[in-house]
Order: sequence, then C-alpha cells, then structure tokens
Amino acid sequence: MATSPPVAGALRVRGLSCRFGGVQAVSSIDLDVAGGERRAILGPNGAGKTTLFNLLSGEVYPTAGQVEVFGQDVTLTPARKRIKLGLTRTYQTSRLFPRLSVAENIYLAVVGAEGGQLRPLRLHRDDEFEARAREIASRVGLNDRLEVVVASLSHGEQRQLEVALALGGKPKIMMLDEPAAGLSPAERGSLTDLLVSLDPAVTLLVVEHDMDVALRVAQRVTVMHEGRVVADG
Repeated sequence: MATSPPVAGALRVRGLSCRFGGVQAVSSIDLDVAGGERRAILGPNGAGKTTLFNLLSGEVYPTAGQVEVFGQDVTLTPARKRIKLGLTRTYQTSRLFPRLSVAENIYLAVVGAEGGQLRPLRLHRDDEFEARAREIASRVGLNDRLEVVVASLSHGEQRQLEVALALGGKPKIMMLDEPAAGLSPAERGSLTDLLVSLDPAVTLLVVEHDMDVALRVAQRVTVMHEGRVVADG
C-alpha cells in the first residue's frame, strides 16, 4: 500500500442516502477522507460505489445527508462548481472525444475546468495551450502521443488519457471509477505506477475490482455492500 502521510480535511460525508424510485441505492453513508489520503472503495457490482461517486461529484443529489469538501457544504452544489473547488473524476465508460487528438482532449478538459471559452482547436494552438497539454501528457506518459487521434490509442493509453483529463482540472481530490477495467496485466502495471506517482498532496479515491491495484495504490479501504459501508480501515 501507498504510505504518504495524509493531512486533515478533504472530504466529509454524513448520513448520505440516495433513492431511485423504490430502490435504496445508497443508505446512511458516513465517510471521512483526509487531504492527500489514498482511499479504495471496494464491493461487488450493485454495492452503490458508482452512485456514491455520482453523489460526491454532484451529478446526482442525495435524498438525505451532507457532503463537505474542504469544510464547505457542497451537498446541493452543481458538479461544475465542485470541479472549480478541485474535485475531478473519471468514469467506468470512456467519455473521451475519439476523433480529436490527445492534445485536443486535454485542452477541452483544461478549458472546461476553468470555465473558459473554447477557442477553435485546430486554428489557435497558442503557447499556453501547448505548454499545458504537454505538461499534463508528460505526467501520464503520453508526451509522445499528443497528436495521435484518440480512436487510435490502445485501451491502456485511453485510460491514461482519462487520468490526464482529471488532472486538467488541477485537482485537489481525484475520483477514479474502475480505472484498470479491461486492461492487460502490463497495462494495469503501468496504470498503477502512474497512480502511485501522482502528487501526494492530491486526495485519491479509487473504485476498483482488481485487488492488486487497489491495495498497491490505497492507504485505506472502504467496503460497500447493498448501499452501505460494511467495513472501513
């Protein structure tokens, strides 16, 4: 497991619940995550892990409970405003733009996170864009793939790019939803190396079924079952 010492105060969840019609997807979740902590969220399919991520990121609002990010109540704060607070995420299924290049995907993530206006991608490649795209691509090992169209990347490289897009928001908290899903053993190893090497000041929450990946990355583990936390430590 990673061993960087966390500091207080990144994420606080109290009594978080979410119901979809007659289905109780998440029930009375309490969670405390320190700044710089690496936390794995484990559990079987249908345990409520992705719903929990959706509640934390603001894509779904709870039916009860509270979410605080660095001491600020964000329970009913829209997702775009949580991004500005430094909370970014990836998804189980790819949300990349397959016909755009690696660099263009990173650019869209950076501009979107900062709330800026999109400039013509192919006509205005300014120095700021080039420098930011190269810096982020280098951090995830894609610095030699900047001009490659995303559809031409391997599945492992696309997962690396998804991490790059999360980094584009200058995150204080990163939430990664099954980042190693579908990867070969070699790709899983490379991705795990990348996650371990992330800035230790960034708080990391990872939903992952691969126990080797989860336990190598995480300092602490939270286990969910049927929408509840059943173990934490």
